[in-house]
Amino acid sequence: MSSTTPTGQPPSKEVLDAFRRDLAKVRTEVAKVIVGNDEIVDGVLTCLLAGGHALLEGVPGLGKTMLVRTLAQALDLTFARVQFTPDLMPADILGTTVIVGEGSTKRFEFQKGPIFANIILADEINRATPKTQSALLEAMQEGSVTVAKNTYMLDQPFLVLATQNPLEMEGTYPLPEAQLDRFFYKLHVGFPDREELHAILDRTTGVTKSDVRPALTQQRILELRWMAREVPVARHVQDFAIRILQATHPDGPGAPDTVKRFVRFGSSPRGVQAVLMAAKIRALMDGRWAPGEDDVRATAVPALRHRVIMNFEGEAEGVKTDRVLADVLAQIKPEKK
Repeated sequence: MSSTTPTGQPPSKEVLDAFRRDLAKVRTEVAKVIVGNDEIVDGVLTCLLAGGHALLEGVPGLGKTMLVRTLAQALDLTFARVQFTPDLMPADILGTTVIVGEGSTKRFEFQKGPIFANIILADEINRATPKTQSALLEAMQEGSVTVAKNTYMLDQPFLVLATQNPLEMEGTYPLPEAQLDRFFYKLHVGFPDREELHAILDRTTGVTKSDVRPALTQQRILELRWMAREVPVARHVQDFAIRILQATHPDGPGAPDTVKRFVRFGSSPRGVQAVLMAAKIRALMDGRWAPGEDDVRATAVPALRHRVIMNFEGEAEGVKTDRVLADVLAQIKPEKK
């Protein structure tokens, strides 16, 4: 990679500045259409650079679909939207083998589904049956699709952005734990404030449309992803992330009372992997070549909130995982060096 340095060698200030400048270009293009939601945009970019996927949760009408579509334009990547419904079948996502040709020239040919785009919007993913939801598992984890004993590799970068409505539960199928664990981040899309609502109305009720231009090339995205992988993590920072993970388990060392009372299962090891990768990217976004405990603390909630499973008492009392994680972060302190 032309813009990265050999493994273990910190990059120059110019390389770090270029990293920040490139992401700033993407944010600028997205801001032409999307009002606010800076944390959501940064969260999605973090997932892209980490090679992960994001679950966006929010009530309808907050611009989740528009955000994903605009991001695909700013990154110059192919985009496909799949509307998840109860009658959606795995073949509608992955593709299917069909017979083409006439007479003696007939042959079987695989017709690729929408999963073969760079950015996939899985809209209202919890409306599809578990059979259809599970069709995404191999693509999200392995970056490949297997149909009729044939395996097809997906083009990189590959990013699944799934949306779900937290309010409406009728006719939905909650995502199983194994599916949730494949998402790098779970991001809550909040309601805009008054000034943001004014800006949204100004942009959407007039005749002027913003032209979003590509800010990064596909090759540059892969270079930035590689650069994020090369960021070193000090042992005490990694240990801090591990202690946070352990404290999400009821029988783990340092678990606060809320975890012991309301949590059935804590996060899997994928959770701490996501925390560390996100901390690396956060440090690069800030112009630093090494993450600290503050980076771990800032990335822990979106990386772990969907991986902590509440028990019956927690569900009955409406205890949110964010509250539990806040208690974990208050309990676990960085150790003195």
